[in-house]
Amino acid sequence: MKKLLLFISLILTTSLPSFAHYMWIETNATGTKNQSQEIKVYFGEYTYGVSEKVKGEAFPKVKDFTLWVIDSKGNKTELAVKPATDHYTSSFTPKEDGTYTVILNNDKIDVIDYTKYDFGIFKTHYHSTAKIQVGEKAQNTVAQNDNGISIKEVKNDKNEVTLQVLYKGKPLPKNEVKVFVSDLWSKTLHTNEEGSVSFNLPWNMKYVIETTLKEELPGKYKGTDYEFIWHCATYCIPSHSINN
Repeated sequence: MKKLLLFISLILTTSLPSFAHYMWIETNATGTKNQSQEIKVYFGEYTYGVSEKVKGEAFPKVKDFTLWVIDSKGNKTELAVKPATDHYTSSFTPKEDGTYTVILNNDKIDVIDYTKYDFGIFKTHYHSTAKIQVGEKAQNTVAQNDNGISIKEVKNDKNEVTLQVLYKGKPLPKNEVKVFVSDLWSKTLHTNEEGSVSFNLPWNMKYVIETTLKEELPGKYKGTDYEFIWHCATYCIPSHSINN
């Protein structure tokens, strides 16, 4: 069965254009005050087992991202990153208890022409978030993306999670949300009128959540015209074993 899934994955990923990729953040869901917290940034297709190589053909096109951590008081600190084999690494040391939000933003990506895929000419905007809980007092994660979409966690009891999708700071209703786990399993949901979506966490494994939006706003970037902006936001929930 695993060989069959691997074969299907190989066929699908070789036929997918790179705009189907997304960026996501991985880190332990819990941290300890005054102890270093490792953060990893990936680019690929998690459910297909694809993590692009940092020095490969695809990852260098999206390498100009910024990475930040925001503490429970709203203090925002930019993080330096270092390249590894198939991801970038970073770290920070939480000084106080509370909920920390890690935010990746990347709108410095060259215009892509995918008219041959009937998708058009577009500029990409990636945005990713992750949560780190230090101590017992949990809060909602922070959403900060005035120019695109973001995913905010408003509930997580390790059996069910509720997320809110925001577009330029306002709830985004009736938008498609995909929940991915490994081995090609995915589930498609849609946000309600408040931009929220809830789902169960039945398995002890990593969940990557993705939502996208096509903003019909033409423009020019680095001298190249584009027809619209393709926004992509992700949120990663670690396995239960990491949460505990």
